[in-house]
Amino acid sequence: MNRKKSWWILFIISLIVIIPFMAPYFLFNPDHSRIAIFSTTIQFPALIAHIFFAFIALIAGFLQFGKSIRKNNDRIHKLTGRIYFYSINISALFAIIVIFYVDNFSKAISFLVLTILWLFTTWKGIDSARKKNFVDHRKWLIRSFGITLVAITGRIVVPILLLTYSLLNGFHLPGGREGMIEDVLNVNIWVGLIVNFIIVEWGILNKKSKS
Repeated sequence: MNRKKSWWILFIISLIVIIPFMAPYFLFNPDHSRIAIFSTTIQFPALIAHIFFAFIALIAGFLQFGKSIRKNNDRIHKLTGRIYFYSINISALFAIIVIFYVDNFSKAISFLVLTILWLFTTWKGIDSARKKNFVDHRKWLIRSFGITLVAITGRIVVPILLLTYSLLNGFHLPGGREGMIEDVLNVNIWVGLIVNFIIVEWGILNKKSKS
């Protein structure tokens, strides 16, 4: 399978995964939230803004790394790069607000680590471009986009984690079905982050070994 086709498949899978997750939030009804809402005046609007700008970053990221735009239209490449950069910064700001309302310590820390790495890798990518170091610029933004895609991977791995949980407990559910789901949703972000980190770093190192 060629790279262009793989990129389109990844894009379509990302939309299939993320749009059903996003849709209930844009009814602007806290009762449809997938996480507990403790404040309808701060937490819920911040959550919607975080999701919206993260989605913009996701779309801009796919455009940013699309080979035809990157190679043939530098103006659009720079524009999508700015949209990607500012969307991440805005989304991360709202994510930090939302984190204060997360009632599970493990989950809160996973989102905090994810947000810090998201900002750090993106800033490193922009800083490398300013220094005209475009090799490092590309590497850091690939890492940044890998973190953007944790929103996708973290949801894709949930069925695998549910099966793993069942296997490790001999197909018994000590905490019941709700307990199993809660335990899985407390670690899926960590797993998504690790999976994407391995894939991204392997891709960077593999490309380096071939050059």
